[in-house]
Amino acid sequence: MSNPQQNARARRLIPPLGALRALEALDRLGSATAVARELDLSQSAVSRQIRTLEDGLEVSLVQREGRNLVLTDAARDYARTVRGALDRIAQASLALRLPARAGSLDLAMLPSFGMRWLVPRLADFARRHPDITINLATRIRPCDFATDPFDAALEFGGPPRPGTQRLKLRPERTLPVCAPDLVPDGPVPPEDLHHLPLLQMETRPDAWRDWFAAHGVTVASSGTGTTFDQFTAMREGAQAGLGVALLPDHLTETELATGTLVRATTAEPVSLGAYWLVWPTDRADGPAINRFRDWISTQAEAEDDPLPR
Repeated sequence: MSNPQQNARARRLIPPLGALRALEALDRLGSATAVARELDLSQSAVSRQIRTLEDGLEVSLVQREGRNLVLTDAARDYARTVRGALDRIAQASLALRLPARAGSLDLAMLPSFGMRWLVPRLADFARRHPDITINLATRIRPCDFATDPFDAALEFGGPPRPGTQRLKLRPERTLPVCAPDLVPDGPVPPEDLHHLPLLQMETRPDAWRDWFAAHGVTVASSGTGTTFDQFTAMREGAQAGLGVALLPDHLTETELATGTLVRATTAEPVSLGAYWLVWPTDRADGPAINRFRDWISTQAEAEDDPLPR
């Protein structure tokens, strides 16, 4: 239960907005000169804003090297949190200026899944809800809604996080694929697959282990192949012959049809997880998120439903 006295003391720690803007800009731009240019201030005024922030927080935020201001590590962490808060203030102010509209929704999405699954469907949402603007950004890791300026996110797998709610959108079926030269005699049994170079996904370090386990295969190691941070890049690496890629089936349809990729194993695709819409519990009742959540629930797919072709 919140304590009014503690809340009042915490609010007294909120620094002036101008000082926070100067700190955020210094972290983003790297120099007081660039900050002064962006905020239309003198360099000395920028320095005074930072000093005001230090005096109010009673914490040193910069190292002063002549006229240069270099943020401390702690100040950079603080600036990232401030940036998220400033973005939310800006969005709330914009929504307030347009009271007849339901507002906007800032949505984070996984690059490959978002572009393949969500974007083709958004025209339908826009027709149904012309008063809501969807702003999209790509993220490969789960959002921290306390600091990231998003109202919701499209994410893969994982247990529910405290302070969030979620809606299942569709399962992900994965299939090992590779360049034809890597399996000249055709697909190999799953127990032989680990003898080939296995490409790795940075955000899914256990994917190969889980895939082998799903097929009843125990391996000492899931390989040390080239690591990628996005599926589309991994797909290109597989086509170049770097190794076997464990990819969602919706990303390999064209390549398998044209023969630039082939199935690396005789095993059938398996589901190792699902995609979800995730949103923070404390911001679950706004008109934009409510309408978007209701709409996207009609797009959610059962286990055996294919993606739109």
